[in-house]
Amino acid sequence: MSKISRYFPTTSIRVYLMVMAVMTALPMLGFVFFLLTELERNEYENLKHETAQDAQMIGSAIERKLQDMSTTLRLLATSPELVTGDLAAFQARTAASLRQDSLYLVLIDGDGTQRLNTRVPSTTSLPKMSNMAALNSALASGHTEVSNIFFGGTSKQWVFNVTMPLPPTLSASGAAMVLTQNAGDLVSLIPTESLPPGWSAAVLDANGHVVVSNGPDNMPSSADFPAEMRALMTGANDSASIPGTHPPVMLGYAKLPGWSWQVAVWGPAAAAQASLATTWRQLIFGSLLLLTLGMLVAWAAAQQLGSSIKQIALMAERIGEGDIVAPVQTRIVEANQVAIALSNASFDRSQAEERVHFILHELVHRTKNILSLVQAMMRQIGRTSDNVEDFQAAVATRLVGLGSSMEALAQAQWDGIPITQLAELQLSTVTGISDRVDLRGRDFTLNANAVQNLGLAFHELATNSVKYGALSTPDGRVLIEWRPVKGDADDGEPAMQVRWSEIGGPPVKSPSRRGFGSTIIERHAASAFDGKVDLDFAATGLVWQLTAPMNRFELAKSAAGE
Repeated sequence: MSKISRYFPTTSIRVYLMVMAVMTALPMLGFVFFLLTELERNEYENLKHETAQDAQMIGSAIERKLQDMSTTLRLLATSPELVTGDLAAFQARTAASLRQDSLYLVLIDGDGTQRLNTRVPSTTSLPKMSNMAALNSALASGHTEVSNIFFGGTSKQWVFNVTMPLPPTLSASGAAMVLTQNAGDLVSLIPTESLPPGWSAAVLDANGHVVVSNGPDNMPSSADFPAEMRALMTGANDSASIPGTHPPVMLGYAKLPGWSWQVAVWGPAAAAQASLATTWRQLIFGSLLLLTLGMLVAWAAAQQLGSSIKQIALMAERIGEGDIVAPVQTRIVEANQVAIALSNASFDRSQAEERVHFILHELVHRTKNILSLVQAMMRQIGRTSDNVEDFQAAVATRLVGLGSSMEALAQAQWDGIPITQLAELQLSTVTGISDRVDLRGRDFTLNANAVQNLGLAFHELATNSVKYGALSTPDGRVLIEWRPVKGDADDGEPAMQVRWSEIGGPPVKSPSRRGFGSTIIERHAASAFDGKVDLDFAATGLVWQLTAPMNRFELAKSAAGE
């Protein structure tokens, strides 16, 4: 980088902006030449992609139509008239609403006998259905299927069916329910307005027959789709150029997911490429024009930018000296935003320095407290431990719990953490479970001292519960609840009551000796919170209760508002 920079003279930003405007012209002209040579290939690739997308778009519309018909069948199958076998009432209720969407409902027995057909009055004698193959296929698969196009015996038109087998509970009403529609009604779902001029579209059934088509190459329903085009439709969604066509013809196709039909769009490639080529020519001409205008504007922009940079540089110098600066006003919006950001940064820097000093002071204070607590913990555990291994294990597990509380406090910048977070943190450290622990009470933020000392108590209670209490059995549960209570009668100061209750564990007995854990949950907790601890070794489960002034728990309002 240093070797390259020596070729650039030291000059103003005005000169560099003008040079950049001039030098931009050369690569742009080269790029335009490259675009011209690559245009034909890019147009062809874009056309293939867009043709496949057009087929998929039309296929999505046809798929939604078939899905809507399937959904309608499922809803009609829940009609109470089918359960009772009142087919006349069923036809009277459904015929009018279905006819609005050009749909007709048919109930069919397994042998093809029509029990009901909304195309005709309910008293009309009905023949067997015309498309037994579709009925047999749906009954065999047990799924809703769409048929190939066929000539309807009742409608006397080219139609298609969506057939849904009925469950055994409705066998008295028929074996299958069919929604039938005239194939020509689907033409509105394959519009050619969005296709290039001269292009056509068609929907094909599983046998390659045209269900419906639209466009200049319109094919009648039931006509065979050209074999040379069907041979190219090998995937789910793609496009290809039809060989042997002059001018070249592009084909796009898409298979309907979950159905046996396909959609095809086709047309002359030249018709689609003409508009794209015109767009590119206009783009090239516009680029040259904008380049010329850009070179004329470059000098004026350089004047404004250079002046703004000088003002911002002066602000930065003052910030470096430790001043809080006000933003300058320039003619450039981005420069004004930088000026505002620098002004905010000068203020934030001042606040950050004060915050760092506070955190450092708090860290020293907390570190002294933690070291004192660890020393006391090690002395107490050392008196009750029988060997080095027990001593190490007892110290390690408590240090993990203490470390978890300290880590959470550090992440909150020593402001404090919610009591629910503290309880879940200590319980997960000891037990690794939470589905047998219930927390109850209005959540609030504990101050740093409360996090440290209440965390120790929760850790000891959880450890004792896993070893001897409710959490030592599969059915045991722990309830941690807290609530504000009235203070002592002397001063009436608001107080907080934190209660740990165990149920479903083994029978509880008062311990024969008191170790470090008992010291933590009784004397240390009472002393740290300047409150009172009640410990009840009830037969149904341990109950520990701490009552202390509210200000020993809550984060001070001034600290919470910072």
